[in-house]
Amino acid sequence: MVTAKWIVNIVHILLALSLIVIVLLQSGKQAGLSGSIAGGAETFFGKNKGRTVDALLSKYTAVAAIAFLATSVALFILMEY
Repeated sequence: MVTAKWIVNIVHILLALSLIVIVLLQSGKQAGLSGSIAGGAETFFGKNKGRTVDALLSKYTAVAAIAFLATSVALFILMEY
């Protein structure tokens, strides 16, 4: 049982770090002044590419958050025994 606690704890820490990185990689909803200046270039050369990357990061965030929640519950259950 001690080995299971260690494994779940390590996975939990890795998920926490990956969740932080994934959220930090996402672009903000408001780009500010730099987005308005450079936004014209995206209209012609890859606006869809930016949307797909943001959508992919959003999906990864949801998966990582659900996995983080699952390991949190598993750690709670394992700490009881």
